[in-house]
Amino acid sequence: MGKISSVFEAPVMFNFDAVVFDLDGVITKTASIHSLAWKTMFDEYLRHRERTHGEPFREFTQADDYLPHVDGRPRYQGVTAFLKSRGINIPVGIPEDLPSKETICGLGNRKNEIFNRLVDASGVGLYDSSLKLIAELHTHGVRVGLATSSKNGDYVLKRAGILHLFETRVDGIVSARIALRGKPEPDIFIAACSNLGATPGRSIVIEDAVSGVQAGAKGKFALVIGIARDNNAPELKANGADVVVEDLDETNMEKLNQWVAAKRATPATAAG
Repeated sequence: MGKISSVFEAPVMFNFDAVVFDLDGVITKTASIHSLAWKTMFDEYLRHRERTHGEPFREFTQADDYLPHVDGRPRYQGVTAFLKSRGINIPVGIPEDLPSKETICGLGNRKNEIFNRLVDASGVGLYDSSLKLIAELHTHGVRVGLATSSKNGDYVLKRAGILHLFETRVDGIVSARIALRGKPEPDIFIAACSNLGATPGRSIVIEDAVSGVQAGAKGKFALVIGIARDNNAPELKANGADVVVEDLDETNMEKLNQWVAAKRATPATAAG
């Protein structure tokens, strides 16, 4: 159990033992890069369908397409969900498909190619408030893990120089290897928790995507925090976030402890 102690004070007992963070949009400023990569890929593909199938072009947008169908989901699931929303049916293909191939996997690989190019050009920005909270968690002996649908997790963490901050990392590559279901299922968060030697009932999930807070709620975590960076606080709240903030500078160890305690005291009501 997380605690702090000294020769002068009695140990401070916390209501949680671990915190599992999402990556893009929570730790790193890469959510906007992912969104741009998805838009670039899908708009190119929709233009292709306009030329070859005579389908009227309707651009891929943040509000109508990215947030409800793609954000937070594993790459190929995001492709599938968006195409289904447009009534487009193409073969699934295989993960090894070239980015030029017109399959679910091919389009997903094309998005990844664009994402990597954009990251190489712009680098990886970090949210200082998130790093500050992680440092506070480490100071108090709370276990810290990462769970992301992205297969670029290690690459992004290495580019940002923060690989060492997380005791465990469950990303898209790990998920594929051990057959974990993607968000909105809770598998990756539960796996990260297990790797940390913690239980969901004594762990916190921090997410910025609707599919992510849905996963945290399904996993019955002690607390699910949603970060509303896209003016989507109502959606996060409605889909499982116990607490919604605009940035992690709105919280600290004391508030986390209080929110977990409040949720436990009123299990049928969100913590605030």
